Amino acid sequence: MTDKQTIAVLGGTGKEGSGLSLRWAKAGHRVIVGSRDIAKASASAADMKQQLGAADITGMANRDAAAAADIVVLTVPYAAQKSTVLDVRDALAGKILVDATVPLVPPKVARVQLPTGGSAVAAIQDLLGADVRVVAAFQNVSAELLADTEHVVDCDVLVCGDDVKARETVVRLVADIGLNGIHAGPIANAAAVEALTSVLIAINMRYKVHGAGIRITGLKS
Repeated sequence: MTDKQTIAVLGGTGKEGSGLSLRWAKAGHRVIVGSRDIAKASASAADMKQQLGAADITGMANRDAAAAADIVVLTVPYAAQKSTVLDVRDALAGKILVDATVPLVPPKVARVQLPTGGSAVAAIQDLLGADVRVVAAFQNVSAELLADTEHVVDCDVLVCGDDVKARETVVRLVADIGLNGIHAGPIANAAAVEALTSVLIAINMRYKVHGAGIRITGLKS
């Protein structure tokens, strides 16, 4: 495991956020479940703690969670991405923000619909500036599979970011939860990663499965 980190998962009461929270807590990290509703965050954290037993999990409002964390992870829906980031902006300076946002536009979520400029995550890096190292990750991992901490998730995680050291930190955090993180270039490349999610949804629908993922071949183990 990497050195123990305090990880705030904003949107940690949702499916993807709770799955990541459970897995990082199980790996020995301190996890703060963040939400706009502190009561909801606290209840979710208590449920996770009961599920895992001895684990360092607490619930806080998003702002407090971001302020208390070493690393902040954003797992809210696309519609709430920008407003959530602006709400916690002051607490992000000097930190890594791992953004798992996918620009899905219901009801046609199986169709690629990237925003103007190409990437939802790259737009957040532009918004926050160089004081925050934004890294895109976890866009292509099934939230349903993440929630089952006994299940080995057969999926690689593409990690994009302009700061190589920040990407390396996130690759190690990916490894801590049993997945394989792969350096996938600068934050601009997140556009391709975000688009892949709609492709995977289309595959899930066509083949009637729930956890289609990606594997990168040709790399030395």
